Amino acid sequence: MGQAAKAAAFDLAVAPTAQKNRALAIIADELEANKEAILAANAKDIKAAVEAGISEAMQDRLLLTEERLVGIANDVRNVINLNDPVGSEIDSKVLENGMSLSRRRVPIGVIGVIYEARPNVTIDIASLCLKTGNASILRGGKETFFSNMELVKVIQVALEKAGLPAASVQYIEKPDRELVSQLLTLDDYVDMIIPRGGAGLHKMCKENSSIPVIIGGFGISHAFVDDSADLERALAVVDNSKAQRPSACNALDTLLVHEAVAPQFLALLADNMAGRVELVAEPKAYALLKEFDGVSLREAQEGDFDTEWLSYTLGVKVVADVNEAAAHMQKHNASHSDTILTNNIESAEKFINTAGSAAVYVNASTRFTDGAQFGLGAEVAVSTQKLHARGPMGLEELTSYKWVGKADYLIRS
Repeated sequence: MGQAAKAAAFDLAVAPTAQKNRALAIIADELEANKEAILAANAKDIKAAVEAGISEAMQDRLLLTEERLVGIANDVRNVINLNDPVGSEIDSKVLENGMSLSRRRVPIGVIGVIYEARPNVTIDIASLCLKTGNASILRGGKETFFSNMELVKVIQVALEKAGLPAASVQYIEKPDRELVSQLLTLDDYVDMIIPRGGAGLHKMCKENSSIPVIIGGFGISHAFVDDSADLERALAVVDNSKAQRPSACNALDTLLVHEAVAPQFLALLADNMAGRVELVAEPKAYALLKEFDGVSLREAQEGDFDTEWLSYTLGVKVVADVNEAAAHMQKHNASHSDTILTNNIESAEKFINTAGSAAVYVNASTRFTDGAQFGLGAEVAVSTQKLHARGPMGLEELTSYKWVGKADYLIRS
């Protein structure tokens, strides 16, 4: 598999943009033409998920519908319309010796991606890697096995129709975890590993990979309601961040509330979240929230504020000010998406400068951390580390660069 991917990457690296776009167009068309087979495969995954007792929020991540499939196909078409970064010059200059020196974007090569149970991710990764001339080796969650097998079949048919190697996109079919361990050691063939998932997967990849690893997806997302915030409007942002799609990696995990507005805001929150979201509160917040009927409430235990909930659960804490909010976030893995809700410019700037997350917002939902929302077309992952790429990884983040020097038979003196 590694050898085939490396050979395919050689062909992809020199494939013209028009050919890559043709492959993407065929993928989009094939997704729609094969919708019955894809949805039937997905139904098998959903049936298995129900039988396994997987939560409804996670089942929603697994689910493909005809409408979602059309949306995925259109996302692929959107990638066609994005500029191909391969071959573009990042910068250039003429040296004193007369050499014209530039940095030119090039594909990374072969990218291995280990990801969660979301079938749309298979198409996102394949399309972005294809556009940037990278071969990919994919390993999705066992919960989407049948869906992914059908999707990869569609992709490989499209690649061959476009005159590109089918091995440009390969899928590890067996759920055996040992195969993941083997993938992590294929440094002769694979140039980058991107694990999308929980802390356990990230730790395993960092400790066992002989290939550079970019961590994607995991991180606790916070919202801080400042004492100057418009509380009604802040509530709408908190609701959107938490409840629009709680299984998403950019959904809100922890709400921090300035003590000066905590009584008023938590009253609004209790009414808004009643019957929908379980609130996990530290003592100050718990004392305020327990006064309200209909609230699903429990006291926070050790580790709760380090939990990426991915469900209808929200941690709540009262803090003294933006400084205590920043200290809490630093202690509890704020590396993904964080927002401050405030009308105070100084508080906003302090939050921006102290938050260690890949994406920081002022008066906006954490749910915007997404390749499509950022105008990147789609994303391979949301990188929560600081080297090479950070935040949603679009096309440019899937390239490296080479130095190109042009001269007139120049020799070094």
